[in-house]
Amino acid sequence: MKTCFVSTDSIVRKIWGKADTVLFIFAGAAAEFALNKAVDWLYFTGRLPADPLGRLFSTVTYARQIIFSDEEAALAAIDKITAIHKGVEKNRGTEIPDWAYRDVLFLLIDYSIRSFELLERRLTETEKADIFEVFYRVGARMQLTGLPTSYPAWVAMREEHLQQNLLNSEFTADLYQQYKKHLGATRYVILKQVQRQLVPEKVKNLLLLGDTPWIVPVLWCYKLSRLIKLEGPLKNILLPEAYKVQIKGLDV
Repeated sequence: MKTCFVSTDSIVRKIWGKADTVLFIFAGAAAEFALNKAVDWLYFTGRLPADPLGRLFSTVTYARQIIFSDEEAALAAIDKITAIHKGVEKNRGTEIPDWAYRDVLFLLIDYSIRSFELLERRLTETEKADIFEVFYRVGARMQLTGLPTSYPAWVAMREEHLQQNLLNSEFTADLYQQYKKHLGATRYVILKQVQRQLVPEKVKNLLLLGDTPWIVPVLWCYKLSRLIKLEGPLKNILLPEAYKVQIKGLDV
């Protein structure tokens, strides 16, 4: 019997097994991606600004391959991610900074926690440590340097990265224009309101996301609709038609 990369009873599988939680993870990550000082790397191939939603689902696919696969398949997926990045580095003639790699890994940890807690319940310290450990093993396989080796150490380093590696730049403005273009005006407004509920204070301030007097009761209604199994119609209203099949497939 093959060994799973992520234990079947891990909280990580529960978090990444629900479509709305996964979408919230990437709503938060999309905000912080736009502020990262190394965001120019995401523009180098031109794929991100050309199709931000397509890039989202590409990233989701790789993450889920890792989380829901056996050890061998998961390691192969991680190695493929590493090879893709090395190819981009070779084409550009320089290396992606180590801190930029760590930042992306930290986003997956942090927004996994934040999204689940916003939509479900508070996580225990043991569950948070489990989330950290899973993504730490991903980073270790990618041979990333300078990784924290425990959840408390990650908390401290995460805060340092937030203070040092974020900047509102011309890339930020352009990427948000692309979000609006591909989502449409109504969904774009909802995206920004959800981001404000998810992101750390530093990100919120840099993006000037503003006040959200109406999003909190909306989220409560959505969580209630999930309990009585009526969230399907709401998802159909909020999500782009072209991606409904992919989004439905995220539920495990």
